[in-house]
Amino acid sequence: MKVLVAGAAGAIGRQLVPLLVAEGHDVVGMTRSESNREAIELMGARAVIADALDADAVAEAVATAAPDAIAHELTALSGKFDLRNFDRFFETTNRLRTEATDHLLSAARAVGVSRFVAQSYAGWPAARQGAPVQDEEAPFDPEPAPAMRRTLEAIRHLESAVTGAEWTEGVVLRYGGFYGPGTSLGPADGEFTELIRKRRLPIVGDGAGVWSFVHIADAAEATALALAAGRRGVYNVVDDEPAPVAEWLPGMARQLGAKPPRRVPLWLGRLLGGEATAVMMTEVRGASNEKAKRELGWSPAHPSWRRALAGGAA
Repeated sequence: MKVLVAGAAGAIGRQLVPLLVAEGHDVVGMTRSESNREAIELMGARAVIADALDADAVAEAVATAAPDAIAHELTALSGKFDLRNFDRFFETTNRLRTEATDHLLSAARAVGVSRFVAQSYAGWPAARQGAPVQDEEAPFDPEPAPAMRRTLEAIRHLESAVTGAEWTEGVVLRYGGFYGPGTSLGPADGEFTELIRKRRLPIVGDGAGVWSFVHIADAAEATALALAAGRRGVYNVVDDEPAPVAEWLPGMARQLGAKPPRRVPLWLGRLLGGEATAVMMTEVRGASNEKAKRELGWSPAHPSWRRALAGGAA
């Protein structure tokens, strides 16, 4: 199968491209920067250079690649993560979830792509009510924090556009928070790793917000399965152990050999970090991976975040 990976030089692209090549697929990696060409070619793929926000460039790239399937893994998450200015931090990623998704779908339709797999997120968009761990049928948050509204709308757009494309098999993978090499929770480095090590990521309020994680290699494996045989719909791609902040944050600190995280009252966390911080720390729901296991035949090789940083700590 010929596969175009949009975002081939990103965190998941660097795992997905060599996996697909090893499985015998003909892989074309799309990237915006010429400087990424060599890295993509070293992974065994052919590189195509195109700005995903340029409709003509995307159309030319997809026409040149003429793929059977597309994996849309485009994000722009470099720089310091800023919960207080949540939508501002995700501004470019939101354009990739809206404008670039539309460009890729239009180009894919023109060349007859049979399967289109796109990256979404399982970490916070669900309504903050009901069970602490929810499946794909849970509704989106009807009243997100003001600072998160544009980002939620971008996720809504991507999921609706992809699953609603009747001319292809549109698959959306809601990944959990990535951990592993090249991620913000890397075993030796990464922004969140450093924050935990330096005790700059406190538990806010009761820390009851439930987070779902996934090892980056497991996310790539699920994506490869979805590209091969995924049926139209949305799938949570997370590990087996969603956990509240009050549990996973001290657990990560122990793995790093760091001191336990500080605790701050909810009012202070909201004052310092904004409403998005309060929501993420105290109210978000975790995600169930039962559908991905059942319908994609996927099972995470790393079933729990509890050893996510063990290699780096050792």
